[in-house]
Amino acid sequence: MRLAYKVSVFLNIILLKVVKKVVSILLKYGVPVVISLGLAYFFYANVDIDAIGKSIREDVNWWWFIPVIVVSIFSHVFRALRWRLQLRAIGIEAPLSAIVNSIFGTYFVNLLVPRLGEVWRSGYISNREKAPFTKVLGSMVGDRLSDTVTVLLLTVVTFFLAQDAFMKFLSQRNAGGNQESMFATWWFWLLVVCGIAGVALLVWLYRTKSQNKAVQKLQGIVRNLWEGFYAITKMKGKWWFLLYTILIWGCYFMQLYLASFAFNCTKDLGVIAILVLFVLSSIGMAVPSNGGMGPWQYAIMFGLAIYGVGSLPLTNPYNPEASAFAWVVWGIQTILLIVLGIYAFIYMEIDRRRIAAGKVSILTPDSNDKTNQTTDKQEQQI
Repeated sequence: MRLAYKVSVFLNIILLKVVKKVVSILLKYGVPVVISLGLAYFFYANVDIDAIGKSIREDVNWWWFIPVIVVSIFSHVFRALRWRLQLRAIGIEAPLSAIVNSIFGTYFVNLLVPRLGEVWRSGYISNREKAPFTKVLGSMVGDRLSDTVTVLLLTVVTFFLAQDAFMKFLSQRNAGGNQESMFATWWFWLLVVCGIAGVALLVWLYRTKSQNKAVQKLQGIVRNLWEGFYAITKMKGKWWFLLYTILIWGCYFMQLYLASFAFNCTKDLGVIAILVLFVLSSIGMAVPSNGGMGPWQYAIMFGLAIYGVGSLPLTNPYNPEASAFAWVVWGIQTILLIVLGIYAFIYMEIDRRRIAAGKVSILTPDSNDKTNQTTDKQEQQI
């Protein structure tokens, strides 16, 4: 009886661990796929395909996508230059070509499994440079935190610059139709109060001492974010880091701005309107999905509707011009990421063979300094 009881307990523990692992995998990788496919089907069921096809055939000037592609590639190069600063700060001297191709590969992997690309590129660089994986992955904290801060700043700035459009839209949604200053609305001050409360919560989490495991876990996240941000202010080349951040997000904006000239419905919207689309689509990318498929298009069509291209709430069928713009721009970007990803993996295989043949010498960080040495064939698994 006692043996049977122990076996039963052991099997239950194993089963619980297996179920926990399966649920974790489904939540991490399955949910984004479900979201992407669900939203894609939702859009397909709510659009007039013939009308979109007509809009694409008659309203699109495809030549504008040449500079869009060029600017997009530059955004990846600037991101690689920025990450190189962080890698150098932790003693890793990877060649720029390897870092650029790791960026190309990151977005390709993210198309398949959202958020996995960042982990993959950290693994690639740590493997190539024989550096600790956790050390390379830690450099991603400052990289992603700077993007989060940039999106927040852009959101606040855009909110103020485009308040007339927002207030006009909100007044149209209200029965009274009164248009008033944003500062006189209750929801603005509610957002202010929520923002202050959020900052106070972060400060409390950073400073408080608690034995609660959930609180300690949140404290760890907050501390890591703060340390990642603080490290940027102390590292060499921090002004270059700031410049590269501006260039990265400037390129992101220019991609959408240049693409707007390719469509009759968007070419006259202006900088502020495109900035609104850009911020909304950046926020939409935070939703876990494959390459932003679904949330990105919805955010773009929502923004276009604010400026009269379509209507809100988004009705069935969706405005064909807005749908065409959202799907064509996203499609061009996705095709580019696939092409760059294929190129990156071909480059990595060639690079791996050159390293294995002893034709490439790499700088390997050890506990105290960096020494030159050549990797052998068994150490390169990309």
